[in-house]
Amino acid sequence: MEINSDFSQRAVVRPGDVDWVPSPMAGVDRKMLDRIGDEVARATSIVRYAPKSYFSEHEHGGGEEFIVLDGVFSDEHGDYPAGTYVRNPIGSRHTPRSDDGCTIFVKLHQFDPTDTEQMVVDTRSAEFQPGLVPGLSVLSLHSHPSENVALVRWEPGTRFNTHRHWGGEEILVLEGTFQDEHADYPAGSWLRSPHMSEHTPFSEEGCLIYVKTGHLMDASAPATA
Repeated sequence: MEINSDFSQRAVVRPGDVDWVPSPMAGVDRKMLDRIGDEVARATSIVRYAPKSYFSEHEHGGGEEFIVLDGVFSDEHGDYPAGTYVRNPIGSRHTPRSDDGCTIFVKLHQFDPTDTEQMVVDTRSAEFQPGLVPGLSVLSLHSHPSENVALVRWEPGTRFNTHRHWGGEEILVLEGTFQDEHADYPAGSWLRSPHMSEHTPFSEEGCLIYVKTGHLMDASAPATA
């Protein structure tokens, strides 16, 4: 299976553009944003757990990164309420579930083998730092030579400089509306811009975005196990 699998091309998915697809486990559905592979895949998805649903125990052959969008996600290691950012490195294992239901944004099989840090960040209580322009504030989540991950808050009317994306850029709009010269992206929108693409972003109403940069230089399919 291939969905938005050409990483040299810009990709945009807005709320309502794709349908929920059942996973192999009852009560767990997915919106597939990009994917190369079948059940074992290099994948970026929004995953919805119905109350009392769970997924089988599994190993993260290529690593797992997720942020909880609503509800409470749980596994044998803990409970992760909305706003929690988690990285589970290659070789980690868990049995995920949700007692009351939740939605997560998750990326699978995308870790650099040298990126071995396991981490949990409560972004709701963490302190944002001033950004590069007035009205912008940044919460750095993870940094590695192959990628940088952050939450970025835009106050209403904030505008950023025109810039190029070395290694590409990926954004999930968490709140408000993110904008650039190409389009408007309301909450729930996902966009992926390739290496050396360029834009001039702004937000008239303000927004909060998840943003990852530098990770699309050599994006390819994962191993099959």
